[in-house]
Amino acid sequence: MTGRIRNRQFASKIVSAEEAAEMIEPGENVGMSGFTGAGYPKEVPGALAKRVATSHEQGRPMKVGLWTGASTAPELDGALAEVEGIDLRLPYQSDPVSRAKINAGRLDYTDIHLSHVAQRVWQGIYGELDVAVIEVSGITPDGRLIPSSSVGNNKTWLEQADRVILEVNSWQSEHLDGMHDIYYGTALPPHRKPIPITHPADRIGVPHLECPADKVIAVVETESPDRNAAFTPPDRTSEQIAGHVLDFLELEVRSGRLPRELLPLQSGVGNVANAVLAGLGTGPFDGLTAYTEVIQDGMLQLIESGKLQMASATAFSLSPTAVDRFNRDTAAYRDKIVLRPQEISNHPEVVRRLGCLAMNGIVEADIYGNINSTHLMGSRIQNGIGGSGDFARNAYVSIFVTPSQAKNGDVSAIVPMVSHVDHTEHDVDVVVTEQGLADLRGLSPKKRAERIIDRCAHPDFRPLLHDYFQRAQHSSFGLHTPHLLDESLSWHHHYVQHGSMRP
Repeated sequence: MTGRIRNRQFASKIVSAEEAAEMIEPGENVGMSGFTGAGYPKEVPGALAKRVATSHEQGRPMKVGLWTGASTAPELDGALAEVEGIDLRLPYQSDPVSRAKINAGRLDYTDIHLSHVAQRVWQGIYGELDVAVIEVSGITPDGRLIPSSSVGNNKTWLEQADRVILEVNSWQSEHLDGMHDIYYGTALPPHRKPIPITHPADRIGVPHLECPADKVIAVVETESPDRNAAFTPPDRTSEQIAGHVLDFLELEVRSGRLPRELLPLQSGVGNVANAVLAGLGTGPFDGLTAYTEVIQDGMLQLIESGKLQMASATAFSLSPTAVDRFNRDTAAYRDKIVLRPQEISNHPEVVRRLGCLAMNGIVEADIYGNINSTHLMGSRIQNGIGGSGDFARNAYVSIFVTPSQAKNGDVSAIVPMVSHVDHTEHDVDVVVTEQGLADLRGLSPKKRAERIIDRCAHPDFRPLLHDYFQRAQHSSFGLHTPHLLDESLSWHHHYVQHGSMRP
């Protein structure tokens, strides 16, 4: 037995990453751990990519289905995509190599609400799960698995896979033990029971993952860090967006629609989200909580300042500096952070019950409040919908944020009609850009259009949007949601043809 592997039966199965990769057969579906660059296997994917490349060189094509929690890292997604080793990728990705292969039609990808993945796998929608490759931070003497820096779909992979390969990563803090809450009470209809969470701090499961030792075919020892990308410091645009959001929250408190400590926060990943969190750190709100997907730098800082009492998530997404701080003081965070399976962290029932305040980034919004959060010009996938739909549809208030323009002013984030719909107007309460905030609640479509154009569109595009909207009110087939169908996507077409939405 070694330091992190304290069970003899598991210790007897230690092999190299290359030996473990040989146990994965061509055409198999492989469920790997990993969520936003945290807790993904560090060695087996690279060894598998080398095996795939060798097989191709020998004239023996080899691909696997790759299922994860969300995005992973270049040494997993990128390495396997580079060698044409992926058949079907799900449920979310952010790797540039994978993205290029998907948009070139060389890699199949299905983009899924993250709360739906476990249920669909249990239903057998994607076929059998042959192998699970899961990173853990340790194995207890009685054979339980201590999760690492993400949980994601690991519980489901371990339950559903025919065979399991474990990576035991000693880089992960040993003080993670006790931070996780793995709930084993989910079921398919008609056997479902309520998820008994009424506060983000509630623990309803056990701290460890379970897996029969006879299902484990290999254990690989690693000591490698997560992929931790540094966040760009908030720029003027991000700070302006954050300011509008904070002003809105203060107004909601004064109106009596929110308590002074707000409601549980959900925040997507990115610089704007961190700018909002930074603003909360200096704002008037205390006793905050979070029920979200990922804990990023801003939330860690809020915990350290005492503003945030508890954060529930499924993974971390931290900069290198924040990771160092967290790993140094992991034990101190253990009663402030709980990591759950993503089917619980994103569960619509819990999100609705807690009344989460959802804040997510977008690609574009149209004048009626429909949101595109995944596609460029309607056809090129960026990353995926992730958990934004899980939260937006069920949030107490659903807020979407974006700079008003992109590509040095050649692209407007506010358009006549979105080129792809991820969130319909029915799931969108508030749209925010650096120009201002549009509260769309209670408004008819035409009133929403006026507010979004006036408050969110960039001044360079605002007159064009007003012109489109006014002409649509005279020439549209119907006047409830006026559109000029021969013009509604002309801005996108003009960009594809000329590299700019400007006429």
